[in-house]
Amino acid sequence: MDAQLTTCLWFDGNGREAAEFYSSIFPNSTINGKAVHDEETAKLSGQTAGVEMTVSFTLNGNKFVALNGGPHYQFSAATSFMINCDTQEEVDYYWEKLSDGGKEVQCGWLTDKFGVSWQVVPKAFYHLMSSGTPEQSQRVMAAMLKMVKMDIAELEAAFNQ
Repeated sequence: MDAQLTTCLWFDGNGREAAEFYSSIFPNSTINGKAVHDEETAKLSGQTAGVEMTVSFTLNGNKFVALNGGPHYQFSAATSFMINCDTQEEVDYYWEKLSDGGKEVQCGWLTDKFGVSWQVVPKAFYHLMSSGTPEQSQRVMAAMLKMVKMDIAELEAAFNQ
């Protein structure tokens, strides 16, 4: 079996805006298509007939659908998207773009302006946590827990202490 996964994100009427926002940030991204509410789905969702019901889009090869389903559900930090970054420049780029209009949390977590949670994590963090002694891993973890946006140089300094 070769079933493909598509992430469906529930929005309250601003799915197109979200899809365009995310597509402007991630490379190799496109808006693929849309479906509009008919009279029945509009009535059920509290939306207007003729307004976009779904917008399909791809972010760096990953398929998504933005569903304009109404105010019934909200995002929470219980679900987040992890961005594993090669460099501090990548961390800084995604952090700046996704936190614009949103909320910085801690330990590499942020919530964007749509309420979607993201973890912007340098790949170096995983390497440092798995390659050293237990003491080095503990120092790296302690350093990370004090951070809002993750900083590779500070993590490496904690590891090499």
